Amino acid sequence: MNTLLVPLVTGAEVTFWVVAPITILGALGLVLSRRAVYAALSVAVTMIGLAALYASLDAPFLAMVQIIVYTGAVLMMFLFVLMMVGIITPDSTVETLKGQRPLAILGGIGILAFLFFAIGGALHTEPATVAAANSEFGGNVEGLANLLFGRYVFVFELSAALLIVAAVGAMLLAHGQRVRPRKGQPELAADRMYAYKTKGEHPGSLPNSGVYAGSNAIGVGALLPDGTVSEKSISQTLVMRGATIDPAPLTQVTGSTFAAIEAVRDEDEED
Repeated sequence: MNTLLVPLVTGAEVTFWVVAPITILGALGLVLSRRAVYAALSVAVTMIGLAALYASLDAPFLAMVQIIVYTGAVLMMFLFVLMMVGIITPDSTVETLKGQRPLAILGGIGILAFLFFAIGGALHTEPATVAAANSEFGGNVEGLANLLFGRYVFVFELSAALLIVAAVGAMLLAHGQRVRPRKGQPELAADRMYAYKTKGEHPGSLPNSGVYAGSNAIGVGALLPDGTVSEKSISQTLVMRGATIDPAPLTQVTGSTFAAIEAVRDEDEED
């Protein structure tokens, strides 16, 4: 009687074969995306996939750190900066650092070589599982604490110092000396008057909509003291959309008042 042997497949293996392709697709999206926002979202997919792999290997602490710290904090900060600053496609294609492409190609070749030797060594040696490491120290968190603050404490502190130096260096590079002295209120007022003299720009604030008119609606033009409508008081967007109100009925009161004043003035001159 022939017995069909079915190989035992664990949950970690199933998770790997499901999540690993998605993680690789996210990494490819990071490299191939032309938009910075799409590239950042691809990184989020990759990080979440790595967190799922950590969880399947009995490393829940690493999985939570991967999601909370990297995906939830660092990557979301990058996304917020991209959305607030705004980066268009032509800006991303401009090479700001000369010679960065050859260096990037060399770095990619070095990473591929490292992965080749690392995978080859893992295939020919007995892998050290996470379960064995957890059993040695009594848990995942305890094992990480023993490695970080015990065996690799010097490397850990050195990495922390490098991060502090990087943060301080970024602050120093972002801080620039003021080229021109800061203008105060008198200088700003003088500039406004100079612009009014040379370019005809209004030195003060523009008239609000509805001033001296019978309505304060935003689509009603402001009436000047002589009864004319100030075109600067209406937004050009409303003018393009045709959402303005005809000011002719509003100017009738002013027109009749001016007519009465002129009539009285003419009578006085005749007398």
